[in-house]
Parts: sequence; C-alpha cells; structure tokens
Amino acid sequence: MRTLITILIICSAFLIIPVSVSAQKVFSCDHSYEADVKVFVAKYTYEADLLVYRVKYSYEAGQNDGKWFFCKYNYEADKTIYFCDYSYEADLIICFVDNSYEAKWREKSMQYLMY
Repeated sequence: MRTLITILIICSAFLIIPVSVSAQKVFSCDHSYEADVKVFVAKYTYEADLLVYRVKYSYEAGQNDGKWFFCKYNYEADKTIYFCDYSYEADLIICFVDNSYEAKWREKSMQYLMY
C-alpha cells in the first residue's frame, strides 16, 4: 500500500509540473532579417557553442540537445536560422558532427537562443 501511494504521488507530480519541450526543427532562410537566430558554422568542434547532428526525420529531432531536422517550409519549423559568412555576425556558432551521440551544448549559456 505504501509503495502504491508513493507511485501515485510521483505520477501526480509530473502532471502538476509544467514541462517545456522545444523540438529542434529548423528552417534555413535566405536573409538575416527573417531569422530568429543567426548561425555560423565552425570547422572545428572546439570553436562551437553547439555541436549539431542533422537527423533525417522530424520525429528524430531532439529537445534543444543539438539534434536538428531541417524543414522544407518555414511554417513547419520551430526556429528560423540564417547561416552567416563570418563568426562575428552570428548569435550562435555551431559545428556539424557525424554521430548523434556527439550532439550537445558546449556553451550552456547560449541555450536560450533555441527555446
């Protein structure tokens, strides 16, 4: 009986606490003024704020963990990004990685940009 009550309390806590989920579906726009976030792609992982893994399907997109799905249309995306030519123009510096387990934030203070 005691374990049942504990389980019910834990389950009800998850219903009360609001959970913020932000999928990483992005759309690459043609002009910087259209973008929510301006992004520069670095050559090396140590230069990046975020290591990004490009997923093939939208259901594989992460919750602000660096797994991005690129949408065909801007209305499908949660964030619109613009790829800058120079790092000083960008809000966020990323580096694309080859494996999903490598995707992560290196600079946690920049996470707010993708919420």
